[in-house]
Amino acid sequence: MTQKIRVTDDVLRSIPDPGQGAVLPKDGETNILITSALPYCNNVPHLGNIIGSTLSADVFSRYNRTRNRRTLYICGTDEYGTATETAALKEGMTPRELCDKYHALHKETYEWFDIGFDLFGRTSTAKHTEICQSIYLNLGQNGYLEKQIKDQTYCEGCKKFLADRYVEGICPHCGYVDARGDQCDGCSRTLDAIDLIEPRCLIDKTHDVVAHSSSHMYFKLDAAQPALEDWIKKSWRKGKWSPNATINADGEIVDARMKSGLKPTPVTRDLAWGVPIPPLGREDDKEMGGKVLYVWFDAVIGYVSITGEYTPEWKQWWLNPDNVRLYQFMGKDNVYFHTIYFPAMLLADGNNWTTLHHLSTTEYLNYEGGKFSKSKNRGVFGPAARETGIPASVWRYYLLSTRPETADAMFSWADCIAANNNILLKNFGNFVNRALKFLSAQYDSVLPESGDAPGPLSPNDPLDAEFIADVNTLLKDYIDAMESVKIRLGLQTVMLISSRGNGYLQASGLNKALMTENPQRCAQVVSRAVNLIYVLSALIYPFMPATSDALLLQLNAPARVVPEVLSTDILAGHQIGQPDHLFKNIDEKMEQVWKARFGGDESAKKEEEVPTSKRKAKKAGAVNAAPSAVAVSGPKSPEVIALEAKILEHGQVVRGLKENKEAKNVVDAAVTELKRLKAELGLLEKSRNPAAH
Repeated sequence: MTQKIRVTDDVLRSIPDPGQGAVLPKDGETNILITSALPYCNNVPHLGNIIGSTLSADVFSRYNRTRNRRTLYICGTDEYGTATETAALKEGMTPRELCDKYHALHKETYEWFDIGFDLFGRTSTAKHTEICQSIYLNLGQNGYLEKQIKDQTYCEGCKKFLADRYVEGICPHCGYVDARGDQCDGCSRTLDAIDLIEPRCLIDKTHDVVAHSSSHMYFKLDAAQPALEDWIKKSWRKGKWSPNATINADGEIVDARMKSGLKPTPVTRDLAWGVPIPPLGREDDKEMGGKVLYVWFDAVIGYVSITGEYTPEWKQWWLNPDNVRLYQFMGKDNVYFHTIYFPAMLLADGNNWTTLHHLSTTEYLNYEGGKFSKSKNRGVFGPAARETGIPASVWRYYLLSTRPETADAMFSWADCIAANNNILLKNFGNFVNRALKFLSAQYDSVLPESGDAPGPLSPNDPLDAEFIADVNTLLKDYIDAMESVKIRLGLQTVMLISSRGNGYLQASGLNKALMTENPQRCAQVVSRAVNLIYVLSALIYPFMPATSDALLLQLNAPARVVPEVLSTDILAGHQIGQPDHLFKNIDEKMEQVWKARFGGDESAKKEEEVPTSKRKAKKAGAVNAAPSAVAVSGPKSPEVIALEAKILEHGQVVRGLKENKEAKNVVDAAVTELKRLKAELGLLEKSRNPAAH
């Protein structure tokens, strides 16, 4: 098929998809290093885990590729520590066997969700041990390690010290009888296992648990605090961090541990499964024999070691702060380790490390009024998502559209179905299919001569000035949102652009009559619509890469960059591929099927949630498309479909403005516009079916 594309650096994407060949940073350019929190290698990820770090990081990684920036996205399984040993005991296998099993399961899950790592590695490698031990030795040589002797829980039956999660007992604060050695689920306080009342060994509860002293190496965080505080304030300002548990919007450090003064923290554990402690060449080396590094010490170094597995030139990424920006994605519970613990380690190490530029955290995603629970089979875990038959692109869209950026969010099957049917199908898919099918049917799939010169369209165009200006404004909004890592807002803006495309086709009257009466204008509308679809292929790529691929196939065009303005980039004489539907309708009856399938033990007693979910379904992300009093028979007109989509998207914008606590006048103006659109839809429905009134 003939391709006629404007071939310039500001049109075509040159940076490959994730995992397609080794990428190294280049001096003088913007190079982006991205990590997402390493998942524990002892469980199956659920939807909340996926949206919390890996999927969000994937979106930002793909976005930067659409800006032709050298980008590296690293993640992998966190394989050492107590949690792994405990899970291996329960499953009757070795820690290595357990890690092999769950690493493969995680990898399979993320691949199905189209999450594109440059490398999804693991921490139980020789490279990981090498880099961890190197940093540990540097801390020792720089005077940041000290030995402390403290009492620890010791099982006389097992003949070994028990790590925190091997011990349960009565909480000394609230009396909860099944408090864990590291935290009480009753009062949520962090604990030291030695303080538990009537401690018991989880391996064998008949064993006697006593206190024995043990020597461990401690990282002197107190000595690192002055340099750390200076780094936090500089990085917060330069990277434009969102307010978090460490520093607030005013640049004030609010972490309670830092305000009261950091204290030395242990970096060794009495375990077998972990990174062995290397000798420091000191008298206390003998006391460290047989111990391993604390899992949080080695886990964060996993970002570096997995990069070391990706390329032998890993230092070009991690020891290059002048040319590399590090973005890290995680749930809110990991903020301390990425803003205090890990940076303090790198500063104390003494090398010129690439440190955190921007931190992106999420709140929690809950499930249908409760929490995800593997033990109760409540919620969607791992590969089960594909069992629904919902495509990965739709899963990605729904999860990202409800990304819990400022508050906890709730997964709802009704909302998920409505997002597919009312936004993807009727808005985005409708625009693409209508334009491309018209081109295929009326022009034999060959783009006609429109009269538009290659390159940017004029904002003073005599016919489409408002349309071009609107698209250009929305493109700026999209870029601003994505540069600020406001992922949900970026996705909402994509849907507003496709909605504007629907409105353009409707206002232009694209049909056979226009082609007959004004062939030049018809060719112009088709060309501008097709070029907007080409833009959408880049805008949607971070969020729904498979949908982007489908668009490019139908357009018969190569991957492109995100433009700053709408241009004529697909030229006259270009032949498109075969138009096809991007999305399929999901039967609303499937809501109850899936709620029963994934409701677990609690599905029977959650009857009262159904009305709430139905109301949410009608809102489809904040707004009901049409007043329920209006009864309409027959298929909806293109005008109604376009207006419904616009209402849905504007409703999401209103929600985003409220959650981001924008100025009252801004929110009020958006709400007023939303009401106007709904009133317009009501009048349109009445005009279609006056008999109903």
